[in-house]
Amino acid sequence: MQVQVEGMSCGHCVKAVTRAITELDADAKVNVDLGAGRVDVQSDLSPAEVSTAITDAGYTVKGTST
Repeated sequence: MQVQVEGMSCGHCVKAVTRAITELDADAKVNVDLGAGRVDVQSDLSPAEVSTAITDAGYTVKGTST
């Protein structure tokens, strides 16, 4: 799935978002594109679970697509 995220601007942001998702699914594949404000996630988690994890990490989710 692809998640559009606002508020990511640095390497710390990449680590925080990645950690938030992998804490819920250790096998998740997470790729953060800071320039595009996009997080690509391969996981068994639902879009709602991924969105909640990113929001709880302090970022704004603008939308998801699968």
